[in-house]
Amino acid sequence: MTTHRTNPPGTSDDGLLRHPRTQRALRGVKLLVGCYAGLSALTLCAVYVLRHHPDLVTDAVRVRVVIVVATSLLMASFAARTARGHRRSYLRLRLTSAVMAAAIAVIVALPGGFPTWLKLEQGVCGALLLGVVTIVNGRRLRAAFASR
Repeated sequence: MTTHRTNPPGTSDDGLLRHPRTQRALRGVKLLVGCYAGLSALTLCAVYVLRHHPDLVTDAVRVRVVIVVATSLLMASFAARTARGHRRSYLRLRLTSAVMAAAIAVIVALPGGFPTWLKLEQGVCGALLLGVVTIVNGRRLRAAFASR
């Protein structure tokens, strides 16, 4: 008689999750999300330092930066839980990374609205998130977190 180990509800397939290539992909995701969160936090610091320069820090910049910091911290939480095998966090990471990358693309592409320095920073954030989107939607992680 063969016994099958069942994973707790909401977790991934342990065998696929522990595979070295899957672990490498998850480390890459955590690194990219960590860089995104770090850059977002540094941008918030820059907004504080430049708060007396209304040409560089507008109300729209303040709101945008606070939103980006909050979502980057949520994404860091999702990435950490995903690396531990939580399927719902994986799905949340897939969704938030795609939505934020799309929002950043719109901000960078539209004329006006934000100063050039913020558009450049958002472009770097967008590139980091495109890396996350690519990895989390790749075959390896999709297989590790596939529903049964």
